[in-house]
Amino acid sequence: MARAPIQLALRALALLALALLAACAPEPPATDVATRLDVPGYGQVQDGEILIPAVPSDLLSDRNRRQLVAYRGSDGPGTIVIDPFARHLYLVLERGIAMRYRIAVGREGLGFRGTATVGRKEEWPYWQPTARMVARDPGMYGPYRGGLPGGLSNPLGARALYLYRGGRDSYYRIHGTNDIRSIGLATSAGCIRLFNQDILDLYGRVRPGAPVRVRTREESIVLEGPILITAGDPFAEASIAAATGTAPG
Repeated sequence: MARAPIQLALRALALLALALLAACAPEPPATDVATRLDVPGYGQVQDGEILIPAVPSDLLSDRNRRQLVAYRGSDGPGTIVIDPFARHLYLVLERGIAMRYRIAVGREGLGFRGTATVGRKEEWPYWQPTARMVARDPGMYGPYRGGLPGGLSNPLGARALYLYRGGRDSYYRIHGTNDIRSIGLATSAGCIRLFNQDILDLYGRVRPGAPVRVRTREESIVLEGPILITAGDPFAEASIAAATGTAPG
């Protein structure tokens, strides 16, 4: 009869030990929940030694996600088509289909017109502002005049496509970004930028020598409809005013 109390005492001790072990065990990492909430194609990406953060879902409206769309232009497969007014980039595929990416267009990007080719491709590219950029805005670019190695803090992001004309670097780039909230906007600086997840996708599809063409404003209106001005985007208003010859607002 004395055995029963002993067994009960041992069982109580075992339960207490399990409770203490559970209390000391680490909580499940928060990334488990975040991963379940990731938008497909825009979650965390381990790229070599660098972990690219997920894009927050609030930035990923249907318009902002890359997607296959019917392509209405006359460009041939393999062509990159940039629409700086609608702020879309298309990679033309076969059979009237294109992959569409949402972009941000900086001041330098707005100066890019006509055609070019992809002269080279770089992973986690080095970045150095040009002398003209430093002279124009020393406060913004001066601290980086010596250059910046590739990484998450680099404004070129995870990949860059370098655009050439006549066999020479045009100094225009299609690249990733560390300023993900700029995607879809016209911004005060930079060329043609995409989410890092999107530039990874585009980079894998494009070969050096691929043709690149920038749409005119008139072509954009025909194919995309009236230019959309994002509320609170004064640079977009100024750029459209410059293109149309009207006063902003």
